[in-house]
Amino acid sequence: MTQTGIPYIFMRGGTSKGPYFNRADLPEDLDTLAEVLISVVGSGHALNIDGIGGGAAVTTKVAMLSKSEEDWADIDYFFAQVSVEEKLVDFKPTCGNILSGVGPAAIEMGLIAPQGDKTEIKIRAVNTGAQIVATVETPNGELTYDGDAEIAGVPGTSAPVLLKFMGVVGSSTGAFLPTGNLRDTIDGIEVTCMDVAMPVVIARADAFGLTGYESAAELDDNRAFFDRMEAMRLKAGELMGMGDVTKSVTPKFGLLAPATQGGTIAARYFMPWKTHPTMAVTGAQCLASCALTPGSVSDGLLNRPNENPANVVLEHASGTIDVLVDSTNENGFELNAAGLVRTARKLADGQVYVPRNVWAGHSS
Repeated sequence: MTQTGIPYIFMRGGTSKGPYFNRADLPEDLDTLAEVLISVVGSGHALNIDGIGGGAAVTTKVAMLSKSEEDWADIDYFFAQVSVEEKLVDFKPTCGNILSGVGPAAIEMGLIAPQGDKTEIKIRAVNTGAQIVATVETPNGELTYDGDAEIAGVPGTSAPVLLKFMGVVGSSTGAFLPTGNLRDTIDGIEVTCMDVAMPVVIARADAFGLTGYESAAELDDNRAFFDRMEAMRLKAGELMGMGDVTKSVTPKFGLLAPATQGGTIAARYFMPWKTHPTMAVTGAQCLASCALTPGSVSDGLLNRPNENPANVVLEHASGTIDVLVDSTNENGFELNAAGLVRTARKLADGQVYVPRNVWAGHSS
């Protein structure tokens, strides 16, 4: 046998998809693990033709699950963002869309048993330390993907997966405002550098001469904008204490504009070298938090909700996403928890193969 077979489940999680593995079935060493994931995805080719990736950043994501050794959590979720065209793997960020499939995948793998009509699963995001409670539909103790929940960017309806995020402030940098400021000026443009679930550099669309309502394709074609944005992102990474982020997907970048479709605020999100076709779950939490924070670059773009928790509706390139934000304002904006509804669906399972010269498996 010239290849090594690895058990996997292929799932759509939110508006992303990729392989979900039991962490025990993969190499422990991160360098070897990265080589295995590059081979699995087919990284290094625009179409990922020699792997199961889909040729886009939202389809080259990997989830690795294990029973948690922490008292609070049931499941540990270790995430990897595999590059499409470069043979790179980033273990720094997490992904909230792929997280949508963690609960169902953990049940499919036998890592946790259903608990009645709804199963509550406590998940620790290994990459960032965030704590998430996922509520999965398990009528009569059986996992189901059928339901009436609909999310923008995914055709049809599925069973809802309720995600409640806790402990996400400063998840990557240790601070809500990593630079210590509500606003910084980078290359002549005001930005808010914020870390809630994901470190994001946030600016107003009009500061770049954009409307904020452009399609993902229109933004991707605007290479002058991307070059300017990337230069700013690299400088912001230094200011946020993240060091050289040239080969990292974090911090991400986001743009804000006034809502036009009845939402709270319009947003565009970047991955960072392409426009996100919809909206990342982690990024949505950070952008929603920015929208609710007085003094940030969101000032003047919205009428801030007065209720708590506040339902922040972000208008993105493919529709909307709702973020339920529980916060306090006694000492400035302080986030307690954020909730979102997503969906997930199992697409395939079996074994995915890598050449033995990449990894010979545990038996060797």
